[in-house]
Amino acid sequence: MHAPRQTGKTTALRALARELTAHGRYAALHFSCEAARAADDDYGSASRTILSRIRVSAQDALPAQLRPPPWRDAPDGTLIVDALRAWAQVCPRPLVLFFDEIDALRGQSLLSVLSQLRDGYNSRPASFPWSVALCGLRDIRDCRPRNRFAIPRVPGTAAGGDPSRLGTSSPFNIKLESLRLGDFALDEVADLYAQHTAETGQPLAPGAVDHAYELTAGQPWLVNALAREAVEKLAVPVTQPITVDHLETAKEQLILARATHLDSLAARLAEPRVQKILSPVLAGDVLDLEPYDDDVTYLRDLGLIAPNAPVRVANPIYREVIAHVLASRVQESVTADPRSFVRPDGTFDLPKMLTEFADWWIEHGEFLTRRGYYDEASPQLIFMGYLQRVVNGGGYVEREYAVGSGRIDLNIRWPHTTPTAPAKYNARPPNSRSGAKASPTRSTRA
Repeated sequence: MHAPRQTGKTTALRALARELTAHGRYAALHFSCEAARAADDDYGSASRTILSRIRVSAQDALPAQLRPPPWRDAPDGTLIVDALRAWAQVCPRPLVLFFDEIDALRGQSLLSVLSQLRDGYNSRPASFPWSVALCGLRDIRDCRPRNRFAIPRVPGTAAGGDPSRLGTSSPFNIKLESLRLGDFALDEVADLYAQHTAETGQPLAPGAVDHAYELTAGQPWLVNALAREAVEKLAVPVTQPITVDHLETAKEQLILARATHLDSLAARLAEPRVQKILSPVLAGDVLDLEPYDDDVTYLRDLGLIAPNAPVRVANPIYREVIAHVLASRVQESVTADPRSFVRPDGTFDLPKMLTEFADWWIEHGEFLTRRGYYDEASPQLIFMGYLQRVVNGGGYVEREYAVGSGRIDLNIRWPHTTPTAPAKYNARPPNSRSGAKASPTRSTRA
């Protein structure tokens, strides 16, 4: 089973293991391989670390009669298969084991563990676990050598690094099924938020659940973090409903705070495989992929892009995070005073901003586009960095971009309190073919 970070994999597996054991037919155990990450190619050390975590987890989760016996001495290459065989022989129930964070293992350690599981497969059911589930960020198939069209890589590297690692496909020919833990559907988001209402009495205003789903696309961590931001950080009183405006403010605070989940996701943006896909997405160009190229799958496994075609960033919050991170160096270089673009009536002076950006672009654009980072999208990123500097703090910049569109659509929201409805502007960033353009439209949203 695989899914992006913080989508509930561990929670689901722990609950499943408890339920299977409680039903009385199986001895089911969930444990993590995370502690074996540091072993690298030392597969003996990795195996002993995993066996140690199995024993500790069994002491916490299983009754005494189902726990493993003392591990026997064995060669480094058979520590796990011999230990699991001995446990299965004395356990009164069939064993079901959940290897969580399997992709924490690296190089020869990963190969050894998978090969030992494959070796023990033929001893089922009496002398080996009845069933084994491997869980991680990526589908375990990605540990196989990449397709023959791929550029050769350095062998013996890690899961989560270079995918051409194992040199054999044999550990995979016993795989029954590959499952991906999906995001929440709209009704599941509504059910989750309804639990908060049931516990506290605080309702959600009409449209709030739909807006939360729109912002998060059902990504479990974001769904929970958005509500937590509104309830705990904004401290909306329980006597008041949580509104769409509360969720909008919570979204902005999440993005600016760069919570751990968002920060770890942003750290992936420097990876060449990520740049290869996201750069044309940001520029609105068509993807140029090799046959059987799995870089798109890699980004879907990370949760950066949506799980189905066309290629697009997974949700509006990730769109904002990506833009903020990639344009941040430009933002730090802009010396224009944001207050100079606010008219006396409180509205945003978009024509003035575009004129001053054009002058700034003429002076600095050539230098900034030579930095070698997301080259295809550098004009768009420079424009967005400028916007973030002069708009953020008083208003908001929203983005829509997708492969093949030829552009990024930018919406500037500028709140003000004049009697008339506020203006909403769409600006097109400059590229090699055209300059910035803007067309005002009316909007009732402040």
